[in-house]
Amino acid sequence: MIVPESQDELLSPSGSMGRGTSQQYGSNPSPSQNCGSPQPFSSNGNILLANTSLHYEPQETDFLLPNQLYGRSRISGSTRAKDAGGSGAPAESVCSMVLQILVPFVLAGLGTVSAGMLLEVIQNWDVFQEITEMFILVPAVLGMKGNLEMTLASRLSTAVNAGKMETAREKWLLIVGNLGLKQLQATVLGLLASLMATLLGWMAERKMPYNHVMLLCSTSVSTAFMASLLQGIIMVGVIIGSKRLGINPDNVATPMAASFGDLITLALLACFSHWFYSLIDLYPYVLYLVDLFFLCLVPLWVVISSKHPASHILLRTGWEPIITAMVISSVGGLILDKTVSNPNLSGILVYAPVINGVGGNLVSIQSSRISTNLHLNYPPGEVPEDRKGCFSPCRTFFGSGANYRSAQVLLLLVIPGQLIFLHAIHLMKGGQTLPSPLLTVAFLSASLIQVFSLLCAADCMVHCLWRRSKDPDSYSIPYLTALGDLLGTALLSLAFVMLWCIGDSGSV
Repeated sequence: MIVPESQDELLSPSGSMGRGTSQQYGSNPSPSQNCGSPQPFSSNGNILLANTSLHYEPQETDFLLPNQLYGRSRISGSTRAKDAGGSGAPAESVCSMVLQILVPFVLAGLGTVSAGMLLEVIQNWDVFQEITEMFILVPAVLGMKGNLEMTLASRLSTAVNAGKMETAREKWLLIVGNLGLKQLQATVLGLLASLMATLLGWMAERKMPYNHVMLLCSTSVSTAFMASLLQGIIMVGVIIGSKRLGINPDNVATPMAASFGDLITLALLACFSHWFYSLIDLYPYVLYLVDLFFLCLVPLWVVISSKHPASHILLRTGWEPIITAMVISSVGGLILDKTVSNPNLSGILVYAPVINGVGGNLVSIQSSRISTNLHLNYPPGEVPEDRKGCFSPCRTFFGSGANYRSAQVLLLLVIPGQLIFLHAIHLMKGGQTLPSPLLTVAFLSASLIQVFSLLCAADCMVHCLWRRSKDPDSYSIPYLTALGDLLGTALLSLAFVMLWCIGDSGSV
């Protein structure tokens, strides 16, 4: 997909714009555009797509895109072209797609490997040994990468491909508004994640000291806020750089968002938890002041995010998917906590961030690509003909749409990618032992099942959301990455339990 040179390329030949676009961007359509002239109809009685934008009002407005993109196909406006599953953008070769995906995918995988090695080290720290609920917090905090960073990357990628970041003022209003919204969401999610970890820990142990609750809250909020700020700045740079280089940001933005996201977040989590643990007895009031400081910043982020319509509407409607995703990731954290509590299964910590990170990265690419294709070619509520019936996994990988080939490529990357990351883990451990053949087969099988399930879920979920006139960029990735965390942790735990039962040590 090539980034348009100008927004004018996205307009109809007459340059007309819909009512929603006119109100938002100050366009003044001529009287002739709104007069009572007869509208052309297609053979089935529907208004032709070229004029749909003058009459269609979506239930949920996505201000990241001009309404005329909802109202017509960028191909030719013909129903025949849309039924063929074509894309409004120039064709993208398989070689080009693989090359664009491969580098950020490998970087993201190495970042998750580093995070896994770090998690194996910090599991022996006093704070993780005494407050085991920290392990419940790990997937939830790492999952915010999918809730916030990848969602931001997908929204900005769609905006770039739609030509909505051409002027400097428009670009920076969009960026600042989204960053303000992301900081607000990070603060709220950090607090909710700590409360969820507290609840799950109490349900498992039937006790939870109050000072442990405060440490979980302070650590979670501080980590979420700082990680979100750092990764948000990096992500904006990646999007702008991709635009200038002519690279499709859908292919690189979401994996780059995760490239060092896990490592940064986990390092911050370890540092903050260690620092607060050292203060919990001598200066407990510091923990209260930290929580109060971040909560006092909430009104500031509300004001900033209200400045742009794109972030303003998400300020009201964007909470359901990220909170639900956080709860799902916390359940995965409970599974991880229970698995790690068995000394024979503690080796899972090295591999958990890898399988979860790789699955989330790959499905985020596919979700972003499908979402961009729908934004550019179909109005909200309308999906390709082959997606109107019952869902079939075969259509995900062998269908006629614009993204079945990318699903094949992403699935084929799983085995070689995970072999590279397993070898990287072996090297980072000092090269003393190799993963056993059974561990390798079990790990690859779990990862393949996870990614296959996620790609099928992405195909179904994105089209269902679009059919309900909801923006998949804001809804699908949080659900999919959280589902990836849950599936990855559950499958990996099952694999380690099976290896333990048959007496395999996991190394040779």
